Amino acid sequence: MGETVLVVDDEERIRSSLKGILIDEGFRVLDTGRAPAVMDIVAKERPRLVLLDVWMPDIDGIELLRRIKETAPQTEVIMISGHGNINSAVAATKLGAADFIEKPFSVDGLLGSIERALVPDTGATAPENSAAKAAGEPQIGAAARKTVAQRTIKKSIVVGGQGLHTGLKTGMILYPAQPGSGITFTPLSGDVMAPARVESVTDTGYNTTLANGAYVVRTVEHLMSALHGFGITNLLVKTQGEVPALDGSALEFCRLLADAGVQQQAARVQPLYVERPIVIGQEKEGGEYIRVEPADHLIIDYTLIYPAPIGVQHAHFELTKPEDYVREIAPARTFGFLSEMRKLSEMGLANGGRLDNVILVDDEKVVNTKLRFPDEFARHKILDLLGDLYLLGRPIIGHIVASKTGHSDNLALVRRLLQSA
Repeated sequence: MGETVLVVDDEERIRSSLKGILIDEGFRVLDTGRAPAVMDIVAKERPRLVLLDVWMPDIDGIELLRRIKETAPQTEVIMISGHGNINSAVAATKLGAADFIEKPFSVDGLLGSIERALVPDTGATAPENSAAKAAGEPQIGAAARKTVAQRTIKKSIVVGGQGLHTGLKTGMILYPAQPGSGITFTPLSGDVMAPARVESVTDTGYNTTLANGAYVVRTVEHLMSALHGFGITNLLVKTQGEVPALDGSALEFCRLLADAGVQQQAARVQPLYVERPIVIGQEKEGGEYIRVEPADHLIIDYTLIYPAPIGVQHAHFELTKPEDYVREIAPARTFGFLSEMRKLSEMGLANGGRLDNVILVDDEKVVNTKLRFPDEFARHKILDLLGDLYLLGRPIIGHIVASKTGHSDNLALVRRLLQSA
């Protein structure tokens, strides 16, 4: 007899359907449509997993979740809702839910959620760096073309906030993922996947947008940049609409990743080593172009050319360890001119731009904040570039020189790199 799963839903049709699926998968299945009976069943049967409907009569599903985790913390709980939203999912995850899925869900989506809840092993090796050192693997910067360990996070992360462009309240849940699965975005139902690959990109105007059919997620570049900085290669991201803007930088994402911990995995990934120079655009002084050439680690030189009061800024960055990224790039915030913000608003964009998540500039000065770096604008361009580059689906080793470029140029380079790999 397999592990015990308790199905809690006030609709008999749903319980019957779930029981059939789970029994076919070898589980021992209990079910109830009465919320008051749940705690007695949990105490007596000690189920390994509870599938719990959010909308239960008598006792709210979120309250039941809180009680289950208080009295039986070893029991995993997956919340199910026919009227879910990302904010409910974030709240449930903070209370200890292993996952939150939305009806109607696919069988594959359900079983994937159950697997993540019941199989926490993500292919971990020894603690970070120890396995590599034991095998004599060179550190970043060595010329030898070595594979690197795949990485995920040690525990789930929940993020709440507001979308920079939609202006809507949004949230996000990051889950550890198995080796080889890559970074994937999915809605609450979990039955549609938008891989964090250039093939999923549908828009690069003012932000980088991924989509798969009707599922769209906007402004992924800051999160992807932080994942690049930390070397995270496998992750499941549940979100809807838009990634939270937070303070307009990647610093909070870095803090959350550090708090969750990075788990080195047994599998390896081959970085994309640049073999020969590639240029996008017209390479000339003051021109808009991006060039990449061979190097023994990732180096970025960026030149930003804007009207006054920003002017010309140069920034140099070498990605050798996460600490460098957190210190030098992650704090750099997104920015815009007041006149541009009005234009974006007319286009239905930047509706979430606030005084605390965008550096605002008028014709004479920064009007709403103190800069974190003298060249913060150029550093933010590097932040965006690192995020877009990670849509290669693996790390990149090369020296990038960019001038006046944005998301569309970054993604053009990614596509050219994939063609030449």
